[in-house]
Amino acid sequence: MSVVKPLPRWADLVLLPAVCLAVALLAAGAVVALVGQNPAEVISVLVHGAFGTARGFSYTLYYATTFVFTGLAVAVAFHGGLFNIGGEGQAILGGLGTGLVALWFSAFLPAWVMLPLMLVAGALFGMAWAVVPGYLQAYRGSHVVITTIMFNFIASTLLVYLLVNHLRPTGAMSVESVAFGDSAKLPGMHEALAWLGVEWPASPLNLSVVIAALAAGGVYLFLWRTRAGYRLRAVGSSPGAAQYAGIRPRRQVLLAMAVSGALAGLVGMNEIAGVHGKLLLEFVSGAGFTGIAVALMGRNHPVGIVFASVLFGALFQGGAEVAFEVRGFSRDMVVMLQGFIVLFSGAMVYVIAPLVARALHGVTGMVSRGNPQSRSGASHG
Repeated sequence: MSVVKPLPRWADLVLLPAVCLAVALLAAGAVVALVGQNPAEVISVLVHGAFGTARGFSYTLYYATTFVFTGLAVAVAFHGGLFNIGGEGQAILGGLGTGLVALWFSAFLPAWVMLPLMLVAGALFGMAWAVVPGYLQAYRGSHVVITTIMFNFIASTLLVYLLVNHLRPTGAMSVESVAFGDSAKLPGMHEALAWLGVEWPASPLNLSVVIAALAAGGVYLFLWRTRAGYRLRAVGSSPGAAQYAGIRPRRQVLLAMAVSGALAGLVGMNEIAGVHGKLLLEFVSGAGFTGIAVALMGRNHPVGIVFASVLFGALFQGGAEVAFEVRGFSRDMVVMLQGFIVLFSGAMVYVIAPLVARALHGVTGMVSRGNPQSRSGASHG
């Protein structure tokens, strides 16, 4: 039985996700056809709704911004050998920290102080919520998957308790806080572009998209350009070998979960500071779990995560357009399309990867055999 050579790095990051996406779209298209819809029409409306207009593209980037934060959170933990599925709860706590700082200080602090303070508070609250499961795994043996699941429910319940009993204005029916002061509002992208003389339609897209881009770049530099990132990845690859080399795995577990939680906590800047301007329920809306799919699709690399986030943002925005424009096509069918992408980018990737590797190495071998210069170079060697 022949051993299949592993894929080159570029193929693992670019070619394999593209093939998985193509297979997922084919499978989803077949199901769409079976229920009596035209797959070409559905895809056309979806793509146009997500990218065809400036407003639609803005909504796509707005959704993608949140997914970048949660996808990076999953990826950092994964490189440390951990499966953090508590991004939902960590994002909730991050938004809570962002909102509390805004409620307490936005009435008298200027924006240039307020916004960085909200950013730091969100990251610290998310970090604190993630470090506890990290400590329990590192020093008590409690598996991080179980504890982070439990912490998701605790975070959601804590937010409900605080909003209902302490943060909701007296006599108000809606379960939400009062509106923040103007200094706690992150400028929208249309406002920022207007400062530069560029006209852009109003949308929820705000300057947190810049924070997301900086976070992706920072995660890349941290993981692949620093000693701390190297130690973290060494523990994720082999805790025993890393310990033999003098690296303390327990510290790396705590570091991985701390960075992961801080990244997830930044969701509050997009949703709380950038859009709603107040603390409310369900502002995360499953983005922590979508981040798992984004990290899988992006092969746990920041560049791949950015592209996967844009893809899922397009599915959310374009899917809403499809459900509105195409008669008989429900929102549940869009969820089905997302499910196919998760399936083929997660579980089925281990089935598709060997096939892609065989095809790629076969094409490479044919090219090298058909290149007379390579043969002549080999003979002269």
